[in-house]
Amino acid sequence: MKALVTRLDSFGDVLLAGPAIRAVAARADTVTLLCGPRGAPAARLLPGVDDILVWDAPWVGFAPPPVGRGEVEQLIDTIDADAALVLTSFHQSPLPAALLLRLAGVGFLAADSEDYPGSLLDVRHQRAPHAHEAEAALHLAEAAGFPPVDDGRLQVLPPPVTTGLTGPGPYVVLHPGASVPARAWNPERCAEAVRELAAARHRVVVTGSAGERDLTAAVAGAHALDLGGRTGAAELSGVLAGADAVVTGNTGPAHLAAAVGTPVVSLFAPVVPAERWRPYGVPYVLLGDQDAPCAGSRARECPVPGHPCLDTVTAHDVVTAVEKLRGET
Repeated sequence: MKALVTRLDSFGDVLLAGPAIRAVAARADTVTLLCGPRGAPAARLLPGVDDILVWDAPWVGFAPPPVGRGEVEQLIDTIDADAALVLTSFHQSPLPAALLLRLAGVGFLAADSEDYPGSLLDVRHQRAPHAHEAEAALHLAEAAGFPPVDDGRLQVLPPPVTTGLTGPGPYVVLHPGASVPARAWNPERCAEAVRELAAARHRVVVTGSAGERDLTAAVAGAHALDLGGRTGAAELSGVLAGADAVVTGNTGPAHLAAAVGTPVVSLFAPVVPAERWRPYGVPYVLLGDQDAPCAGSRARECPVPGHPCLDTVTAHDVVTAVEKLRGET
């Protein structure tokens, strides 16, 4: 059986699909992962994936492309699968993807769907109301005939050794950026946390993408090692795997840290529910006011003056959380 799993959104979302993908891989001859361009770097890290199709879906993302008949027809002609899972977040519909997969000739389709799917789905599953996104995907896989084959935690392929980047000895990672501005901690607070962590005798490594070099340089200052723009997805997995703890918002590196087994201090803005998106399967400390007025808004830009959900968090709170996690591991 040739299986296909679809997860079309971001880096972290693709990582959260990993346990379900491994369940499918245990029963299928091959597994293709259909993902978007932002999720592709994560897709390349996942065990159980034999092939990757990258497609920028016009109903996904912050700046989706226009609908193009040629691109849609090319995708339909490329897909070759007998069965497929369409994985989506709790607020997304799987039906646009399901329609394209049906047109591509996929004979068996399963998805979580609140909407009536007509003949688009063979398994219309209802997710548990408070399930974490990783658990929801795994539950769907089981309902579709792909039961769990391991402990269900996040996993990636073995990370590379990155002591050439980080240097020897223990360290804590602080990742200040986020793809959604509402989920990012104030850069000045990040820099203050770096200084207080260093004062508490923690060696600090600051990470970020190539587009975040100015941010990471400002946050690292003279007190931390700045790796902004120096790590791809695989190298970042190695840096996070070597850390005693990772301090970051609700963004892809939080899930990558969980996938390599590193505890997470999660600066979590409640624009989406922590019960669905918190670090999964590792020790964590959740910081931020989960009852702030922005809770559940799914806002990209903070809708409340002063960003109170995260700006109430202090550098001292972060140091205390890091030391708590270090004491537990």
